[in-house]
Amino acid sequence: MSHIVTLHCSCSSTKVRSERRFDKGITIQDLKGKLEMILGVSAGTSELSLKDHTGALICNMDDNKAMLGAYPVEDFLELYALDKNPHKAISEFEDLSLVEKIEMSQDDYDKRTDSVKAFKMRNKMGRFNAEFAAEHVAAAEAREAEGQEKAATMKKGDRCECAKGGKKRGEVMYVGQPEFAAGWWIGIKYDEPLGKNDGTAKGKRYFECPQGFGHFVRPCDVEVGDYPEEEMSFSSSEDEM
Repeated sequence: MSHIVTLHCSCSSTKVRSERRFDKGITIQDLKGKLEMILGVSAGTSELSLKDHTGALICNMDDNKAMLGAYPVEDFLELYALDKNPHKAISEFEDLSLVEKIEMSQDDYDKRTDSVKAFKMRNKMGRFNAEFAAEHVAAAEAREAEGQEKAATMKKGDRCECAKGGKKRGEVMYVGQPEFAAGWWIGIKYDEPLGKNDGTAKGKRYFECPQGFGHFVRPCDVEVGDYPEEEMSFSSSEDEM
C-alpha cells in the first residue's frame, strides 16, 4: 500500500491552489509548515480540513501531533487551509484590479531562464521528471482500471453498503464517469439522511433522491449484495408504558 498521497491544496486567504504529494507519515504540524511555503499561509494561524470533490467537508484535521495518514486521505481530495489570522486583509488577494499586471506571451515566458518553469526544468521537478511523471501516470491508470473493473459489477437498483465514513446502506442509483471528476463513480441513495446531496453534483443532476440522502463515492468504497434496509426496532414492556 502506498504511503504517498496526492492532494489538491488550497487556502482561504491567498487563493493559491497547488497539487502536491505528501507522505502519510508527516504530522499535521509539519504539514502546516510545508503549506506555508506552498500556499503562503502562516503555519501558526492556519487550520486544516479535508474536503471531497464537491467541496463538502470530510473532516477537520485539528490534532497537530497526529499523522496525515490518521485521517481518511486519498488521492485528489482537497486539503484546505483556513487562515485564522485576524489581521490578514483577504480583500487584497481577491481584488485583482489592485494588482499590477505584466502581460507576456507563452513564447517569451518559455525563453526566460529565471521563471518557475525554467527552475523546474533544470532541476527535473514535477512533470519535468520522467520517473515521477511515469509513476504518476502508471498509478492513475491503475486506479482507473481498478475502478472500471469494480464498477462493471454494479448496476442501478443494486442494494449496497458503503464503507466510506462508516458503513451505510442504500441503493445504487448511478454508475458511470461523471463530469465533476475523472474516473468511475457510484451514485448512492442512502436509506437514511447520511449523504451530502440530492443526486446533483456541480449543477448537474445524475439521479433523484431527497436532499441529504445522495452521495457519490469511488467504486472501491462500495460493495453490492444482499444488504436489506435496516429497520429500527422498538421494544415495549410494562416498565416502558
